[in-house]
Amino acid sequence: MKQPKHKKLMLVRYGKMGYLGWFEHKESYIPKTKNRVVIKTDRGLELGELVGQFNYRSGQFKSTPEQVQEYFGKAQKDYPLTDGGTFVRFATDEDLMEEEHLNASAKEEMQCCQRFVSEMELPMKIVDAEHVFGGERIVIYFTSSGRVDFRELVKRLAREYQTRIELRQIGARDEARIVSDYESCGLPCCCRQFLKILEPVNMRMAKLQKATLDPSKISGHCGRLKCCLRYEDATYKELKKRMPKKNTMVRTSQGTGKVVDMQILTQLVVVQDEAGEKKAFNLDEIEIISDKSVEKVAAGPVRPEPPDDQNRTDEYAEDAESAGQTEKNNTKVTKQNKNKVGPKRQRQNNKNQKQTDDKD
Repeated sequence: MKQPKHKKLMLVRYGKMGYLGWFEHKESYIPKTKNRVVIKTDRGLELGELVGQFNYRSGQFKSTPEQVQEYFGKAQKDYPLTDGGTFVRFATDEDLMEEEHLNASAKEEMQCCQRFVSEMELPMKIVDAEHVFGGERIVIYFTSSGRVDFRELVKRLAREYQTRIELRQIGARDEARIVSDYESCGLPCCCRQFLKILEPVNMRMAKLQKATLDPSKISGHCGRLKCCLRYEDATYKELKKRMPKKNTMVRTSQGTGKVVDMQILTQLVVVQDEAGEKKAFNLDEIEIISDKSVEKVAAGPVRPEPPDDQNRTDEYAEDAESAGQTEKNNTKVTKQNKNKVGPKRQRQNNKNQKQTDDKD
């Protein structure tokens, strides 16, 4: 997106889902003590939070949209950075009080929606409700295992509140983004604070980084594997390449032994000597003697040796003899089949024989 010289933009995060976008404004000065702003988006008037409020000079954001896009693009591919809308004003005390009132109303609207869902027996769980600041619409977030026909529910809510109703189905991770607070590390959940693209995390990443696979330690509020397991996956993979495999014979300052365990992040190798004693050594303190697993792969499967000439001649003789015997048996069977007479032919022969006897 090109930025003309006369166009001033500010970066704002808004909405329950933490949308991030550019908003045009005409302010000559951005105060460093105010970070709440009233903006206009395609959903209506909303309250947002100014991002990087110390990075403005004469009302202009120091970095261009292209530079910001490149910055977020390095962190995450296809980061959802949109044009946003326009800036209306800096939030006043009245605006903040109105926000508290709308938040209280949203809780009541959520309870009302949940009551309607129970009465209509719809297979859905209401997670949260968001009342847009200007009152143009109410957004209700829900989870469900499948598709739900909620058209009748929308009609009932629209009649109840006389405004536009939007129902949005979300997944377990987005649910955690809305309702979660702090993680076991003591910091706010990544998905709630800054993480916008929730890329898949698999058990292989957890096995590579954790000595234990206790679900309570590797699962987040959403009940799935923590997103932070993906952050260091590339580093763990690179460090693991330097480590010897298990059962590899190595030489240390205290003799020889085999690798029985390792700590990838600290680059420590646990070696068991001939006496069965285990000791930890830095990766630089050991020397690989042989890697049995590598030798097995290099050697490949053992193939039987081909038979010598005498054995091969005997096999051919046995095959020829078997073939001759088979051919002889087949010839005998063919002759027997020729001599065989079917029931229809036998009746005809008997009839011919009777006619001959009558003539005689």
